[in-house]
Amino acid sequence: MRAMWRNLAQGEAALGFAPPPDMSDPPEGDSQARYRAVFISDLHLGTPGCQAHALLSFLKVSTSQSLYLVGDIVDGWQLRKRWFWPQAHNDVVQKLLRSARKGCRVVFIPGNHDEFAREFTEHSFGGIEVKQEAVHELADGRTLWVIHGDAFDGVVQCARWLAYLGDNLYEFVLKLNRHLNRIRHRIGLPYWSLSAYLKHKVKRAVNYVNDFEVAVAHEAARRGHRGVVCGHIHRAEIREIGDVLYCNDGDWVESCTALVEHWDGRLEIVHWHQSSDQLPLAQTNSRPTAQAKHVPMTEVRV
Repeated sequence: MRAMWRNLAQGEAALGFAPPPDMSDPPEGDSQARYRAVFISDLHLGTPGCQAHALLSFLKVSTSQSLYLVGDIVDGWQLRKRWFWPQAHNDVVQKLLRSARKGCRVVFIPGNHDEFAREFTEHSFGGIEVKQEAVHELADGRTLWVIHGDAFDGVVQCARWLAYLGDNLYEFVLKLNRHLNRIRHRIGLPYWSLSAYLKHKVKRAVNYVNDFEVAVAHEAARRGHRGVVCGHIHRAEIREIGDVLYCNDGDWVESCTALVEHWDGRLEIVHWHQSSDQLPLAQTNSRPTAQAKHVPMTEVRV
């Protein structure tokens, strides 16, 4: 994995990541971009669970001035055990590089699964900036501290063997979930996440999530920021914790969610799902909102 990043530093063509110009996409850095900023994390490229096709359709219509990749973009843990890299995963990398070339500021903050990239912080790869953490200023002047969040995970920091064990169990649950949803699709039922259900039902998992969110919010406040954006726990949420706005952009394995900032500084969580014919569909789990033209979706507003 480190060799791949070193090659990328020499140029996109070294990895075959330099596609021909695509004039169908509007300039990401242009004032006509749909969002002021987009935050995505936990793509886990390199694993069968990554929903790369859904992500590509989201990225194509969700142009932005800034795009933050908030960790676990590439799953180095799984790739070390078994190489899995289909064309759709390569297409995601191409799309991110193309966004940077078109003027979108793309910032990559490595997580624990792609920690190999942390030795390249403060470098730029194909126009993508690699940073340990970032600070994003909203249109209304508030500052958001942007981190992956694994530093606040006691399991990752203090017992890595347990983290690897949990990762293997999580992969098993995701595999079971894929088989379950194939059956649901055949009988006309919508997508359902078994792993998300277990997280919400197991008391210790719920307590872990709450402790994580509070710890991240307190550290953001200590640093003098009005809010924080993170990933890591695969649970999208926007809520106030004390005086801090806690934002988690979710993941692209289970929930297919992103955090977006509109041009007036409003923040929303976008839930994105596709049908078998690759058309974007709304996943309703909050109050309905007005749908943008050609892009039906559900958004949680703050």
